[in-house]
Parts: sequence; structure tokens; C-alpha cells
Amino acid sequence: MAGERKYISAEELKQHDKPGDLWISIQGKVYNVTDWSKVHPGGDIPLLNLAGQDVTDAFIAYHPGTAWQYLDKFFTGYYLKDFKVSEVSKDFRKLANEFSKIGLFEKKGHGILYTCSIIGFLFMVCIYGVLCVDSFWVHLGCAALLGFLWIQSSYLGHDSGHYQIMSSPGFNKLAQMLIGNCITGISIAWWKWTHNAHHIACNSLDYDPDLQHIPVFAVSSSLFDSINSVFYGRILKFDSVARFFVSYQHWTYYPVMCVARINLFLQTLLLLFSGRNIPDRALNIMGICVFWTWYPLLVSCLPNWGERVMFVIVSMAVTSIQHIQFTLNHFSANVYVGPPCGNDWFEKQTSGTIDISCPTWMDWFHGGLQFQLEHHLFPRLPRCHLRSISPVVKDLCKKHNLPYRSLSFWEANVSTIRTLRTAALQARDLTNPVPKNLVWEAANIHG
Repeated sequence: MAGERKYISAEELKQHDKPGDLWISIQGKVYNVTDWSKVHPGGDIPLLNLAGQDVTDAFIAYHPGTAWQYLDKFFTGYYLKDFKVSEVSKDFRKLANEFSKIGLFEKKGHGILYTCSIIGFLFMVCIYGVLCVDSFWVHLGCAALLGFLWIQSSYLGHDSGHYQIMSSPGFNKLAQMLIGNCITGISIAWWKWTHNAHHIACNSLDYDPDLQHIPVFAVSSSLFDSINSVFYGRILKFDSVARFFVSYQHWTYYPVMCVARINLFLQTLLLLFSGRNIPDRALNIMGICVFWTWYPLLVSCLPNWGERVMFVIVSMAVTSIQHIQFTLNHFSANVYVGPPCGNDWFEKQTSGTIDISCPTWMDWFHGGLQFQLEHHLFPRLPRCHLRSISPVVKDLCKKHNLPYRSLSFWEANVSTIRTLRTAALQARDLTNPVPKNLVWEAANIHG
């Protein structure tokens, strides 16, 4: 009969979850996104991770209303037979719709302008201090300012990656290249690749790259089983080297954070020169070349090698503040093993995130990421609105008996160290055998 709907079950939909055969459901309609995954602006990882299931909540969280009009060309003609919406999802979608109606996603405030002005000012101060002042202490102060500049640039790059901070997509991409690649030396392509995977699979030990730090850190004893990293496509070996480092991770945590930026530089280079399909690869490489031109030149203008080494150490160490915050938001939250599930989007985000409570005047310091749950639920929402929606999100969590954890900066540090110490003591259990040594597994993780 013409016009009669065709249906498939959730079990049948699950069969279409492999590269070359990717189907998803959005509000009960089934779409074939196999070819789209190759050019998807958010990369193929989100589609690969969520294929074979209903992804309505994730779609709403990541896409503006204008994206709905493009779905029809992917429609398979099938509808999901046993399509259901949980009460939590109903409330989440209602909330997202209300935010959209009052224009919260489009009202970006003046924070971007202020941050850009601060970054420009600090950059000029650093250059002036190095080139025009002879004082050793001024040079170290400039190094500290440069590290702080990198922190604020990373926050701005994070914003531009989640939503359009400039007047057009072209200018937004330009801002990403300048803020990320040229100023910080960290590729926006690398950031999008890992960060989108992190959001989709928040705190999944085998799907979320932000928890895969073997052999240096392990936030759960589940990582001692040498689990398979679906993101990197390799086994995260918990060998004797990993056991040694993890056994003392609660002591090495802060020192490692001081040099963590070096790993980001390395990961950027490994990705850009890998065989993966990288959007705007040439632009990203050009931007990185700009950074590795001006930064070494600036360091070379210092009077001696002692000051040059100290300048690099201080500038890197200051950024540890940001690396610590990133880990505070997730290291001591709940973790799980397995793929993300589109039907419990809200629940997984509340389970895997921790907010950092702070007064309003400190919002600039945290870059909006202190409202980690709010950001994970509504990643397109400009940071200037996160504080205002926090009470609403808190009430929604309370209504559905879901965790809403907001700790002070000190409490979050204590909680993170406690998590690392617990795993460290478990790693020292010599009755738990480990496989043969694979040195520098993490350094070659893209290999």
C-alpha cells in the first residue's frame, strides 16, 4: 500500500554499526550516514561510536536547529519499531528547546572580545619584556604571562570549536587556526578529533581518549586488564613499566601536569603527519609552523642558555593549571567500560563529570569549564550562560535522582588525588601479573 510506513527493530538497527555500514535513528526515523561520516564536520568518531542506535539527544546537543533540514537526504525509508523516549530525555529535549527559543545559543555576550583583547595585550607585553628589558625576573615574568596567555587561548579555541564565535564559518576557522595552531602550537584538528570523542563517550575507559594515559596514569583498576582502546585502535598494555609509574601516580600527578603540554605538542605532530583523513591538513601544518617559528625565535632572544631553559620551563609549567582543571572534571568521576549509548545521554554526562564551584569573579580563570556538566549537556551554549542555567540543570538532576557534583577547587584536587592513590595501591599488588614490557606505549599511541 502506497505511503505505508516501513519499520525495523532496535535489534536490526544494531546490525548497522560498522565502518561501511552506519545507520542511526533520530526521533524514530532511521538514517544511513555511511558516506556522510567521511565528511562529517565533527569527524567520523561520533558516528562510529553511536551507530546502530537512536542518537536524538546527542544530535540535539551538538547541532543547531538548522541542521534538521539536511537529514532527509540520509533517510532510509525506515522507522524504528520500538522507539521510546525516557522521561529524562523528554525533560532534556524540552530544556534544549526552551534555551533555543529564548536565543541562548546565539547570544554570545562580550566575553570573546575581552578574551581576545587580553590575549593580544599579553602577547605584546611578553615580546616587549623579552626584547626590551634586561632583567632576569622580568623575563621569567614574561614566561609566566605567556603560559597564562596559552591557557586563555585554549579556552577561546575550545569555544570556537564548539560554536561559532566569529561572524561566519570562514572567520571562525581563521580564529581557530590563529588561536590554536599559531599561538599555542596545538592543532585544532587534533583537538576536534579527541575532544568530540571525549564528549560522546564521556568517561568510557575504552572509548574516551581523555582517560587513556597508560603507562603514566590509570584512574581505574579496570585499566590493569590491558583493555583495547577503540579510539586509538590498540591495546593499552598494563606492563611492568606502567605498573611502576601508576604505583606512584598520586605523587607524580602534579609534576607530570607541569610538562603535560609537551605531550600535546607530540600528539599534534603524530596526528598531522599520520595517514588519517585530516580536514584542512595543510592549514593546520602551516599554523603549527608559525608557532615553531615565533616561539623558538622569542626564546633565542634571551641573553643566555640558562634563561632560555628557565623561560621554556616556566611557560610550560604555568599551563599545568589548565591541565589540572581538565583532569579534575573527570578523573574522580564515575567510569565505565564499553561504547556510549544514545539512550542514556543525560545519565552518562551526569555520571562522568564534576563541576568546580567558584565565585562569579573567577569565571574568567576557569574559562567556563568549571560548569563541566552544563557544558557537556549543552556543548553549543556560550560559556557566558553556563552559570545561569546551572540551577535548572541541578533541579533536573535532583528530579531524576542523578548525581550533580560541584566541588571547590581544593575539594576536587583532594578527590582526584584520592582516586589516583586508590588505583596506585591496587597497582602495587604483586599478585596481579602483568604482560611483558612494552616501553613507551603511550608515546607511540598513534603509531
